[in-house]
Amino acid sequence: MTALRHDHSMLVNMQQALGVTPVPDGSTATGNGAAVPAPRGQESTEPSARKRTRAKKAETASGRAPARKPGVKKPAGKAPATRAAQPTLVELVRGHLAALDEPRSAAEVATALGRAHPEREIGTTVVRTALEGLVAKNRAQRSKQGAAVFYTTADRPEPTPEAEVQPDRSA
Repeated sequence: MTALRHDHSMLVNMQQALGVTPVPDGSTATGNGAAVPAPRGQESTEPSARKRTRAKKAETASGRAPARKPGVKKPAGKAPATRAAQPTLVELVRGHLAALDEPRSAAEVATALGRAHPEREIGTTVVRTALEGLVAKNRAQRSKQGAAVFYTTADRPEPTPEAEVQPDRSA
């Protein structure tokens, strides 16, 4: 009981600090002068009934029901028709690499795609990210030459010293 009195006094002090004054409407006084609210009326124990009551209270407080759009749903995962006709950046990058005979850097690919598609803003960082995604999916290959990184499609094997034609010495 002492803990409850302590908690009550703390709450009253907080109310006073915030400027909230308790309304003694329907409350009863205890022996020590503290006000105790009157017991609440019967409430339904069903959760859905409480939710409906809260929703009704919210509607009456605002003066109107919340605005809802009747039956209008957008199809999930569909882009506007103008974007559907354009290929994705990953498709553009892969197609550009497939058309080349030699490896290209991300900056070279971004420049070439920027010239080929001036209506799109194609940045080097985005192209590099797309190229690294293709490498992760084994659809492109990465080769490093010093600090430079070059990319080719995975369909074309990278030239290796062992793959070069060796003279036939059996004769």
